[in-house]
Amino acid sequence: MSGTAYALVILACVGILGVLFYWQILLAEGAYLGQRVVTWLYDIYAARYDAIKQYDSNMEALFLGIPLGNTLSGYPAPLVLDVGTGTGRLAVVLLAEPSFQGRLIGIDASLPMLEIAAEKNRSYGDRAIFLWRDALYLPFPDGCFDCVTCLEMLEFTPSPEQQLAEAVRVLRPGGLLLTTRRRGKSALLMPGKTHSRIAFTALLEYLGMEDVSIQAWQVEYNLVWAVKAGSSSPQANFLESVLICQTCGCTDWQRNGTDLACRVCGTVYPICSRVIHYQNQGQA
Repeated sequence: MSGTAYALVILACVGILGVLFYWQILLAEGAYLGQRVVTWLYDIYAARYDAIKQYDSNMEALFLGIPLGNTLSGYPAPLVLDVGTGTGRLAVVLLAEPSFQGRLIGIDASLPMLEIAAEKNRSYGDRAIFLWRDALYLPFPDGCFDCVTCLEMLEFTPSPEQQLAEAVRVLRPGGLLLTTRRRGKSALLMPGKTHSRIAFTALLEYLGMEDVSIQAWQVEYNLVWAVKAGSSSPQANFLESVLICQTCGCTDWQRNGTDLACRVCGTVYPICSRVIHYQNQGQA
């Protein structure tokens, strides 16, 4: 092979690697490389995440805070779980709504993102609680939340279908699900991670959801609203009544400013920067 041909091959390989890097890291955000890579990328960009996304607070309130707050206004002290809460974008606009008088638990695998979320929502005290934990298997009993939200995160999980099933599992019958469906050209570049409108509706209905409504939102996303079939009354509206201890499986807790301790087995989960470190545990 001549020197020129060899150089062309090298350039072609570099070009292919560049395209793969752009697809896997910048577009797919590591989704095909495993949860650890996804979390690592969010850890790196946490401090710049909001600036990169350029969220408009008025639009966030218009499409998220106000309609969700109004929908939940008829619930007595509703308990909301925000799966993949990130920097707490939903908590910021929902807790600011006078119509919403409940509490929100945000869960995410990225600790730097959660620390930002906790600081942004500091003024709401215990109405906003953040849990450092991978969300693929949610540490909560069946049917304990009045509302579960999963915004712009399903396609970045190992299994969007399993993640959605977990969200539905912890939602009480009659409860509200608010999620997103990736659409447009970017969705086509994430095969196996995204769904057509018909397929997404069918998946939700298969999981026991009804009244599915898909509406326009962003260039790359639809907002999807659905209600879990059946009806039931809320039973708890604070973390200590729903969080399952990883060691003994109980929901009996004592919380102070520095840790959350299981009353049954003594397992301790530290609280640092207002984030409960559910990933890290030790015996009291």
